Amino acid sequence: MKKIKIISILLSFLILTPNNLLASTTYYLDFKYILNESDAGKKAQNELKKKLNDGIKSSKKKEKSLQEEEKKIIQQKKIISAEEYKKKLQSLRTKVSSLQKERNSLLENVGRQRAKARNELLKNLNPIIREYMKTKNIKIVMDKKSLILADESLDITKDIIKLLNDKIKSIKLN
Repeated sequence: MKKIKIISILLSFLILTPNNLLASTTYYLDFKYILNESDAGKKAQNELKKKLNDGIKSSKKKEKSLQEEEKKIIQQKKIISAEEYKKKLQSLRTKVSSLQKERNSLLENVGRQRAKARNELLKNLNPIIREYMKTKNIKIVMDKKSLILADESLDITKDIIKLLNDKIKSIKLN
């Protein structure tokens, strides 16, 4: 008798409040697409790509210069003393090491700026999604990468990109 009472209470509770216990349709969006295709995301990516390419070009110029210096040192090997040769070789190694540190620093710096830009974009994206959910009466929004299969009509990515583009045009990288 006690079990029947509990079951009937639970069933009536489920039937009377379906909106509170059972989520309405779950919508999804593609965060990666938003980060890459929004105006602010594209602009940040282009700036970071330019910075990286400029750094790589500069690095290659220095590398070429070091290779020329190495050739000169090798040509002078028989002409100069062993001590002088070792000093020049050590100087060259120091320059090569410095160049490698410079490259690593460039990559780390660009990586940090990329992460910062991503976080900044996500920070601005959350209120937009929250407001969209409120206006459309949506209870759950998931990232597309967490889904296995879903109906295309539940994708709100393009709507969110439009709202984000209206709100933010660029992101500060420095």
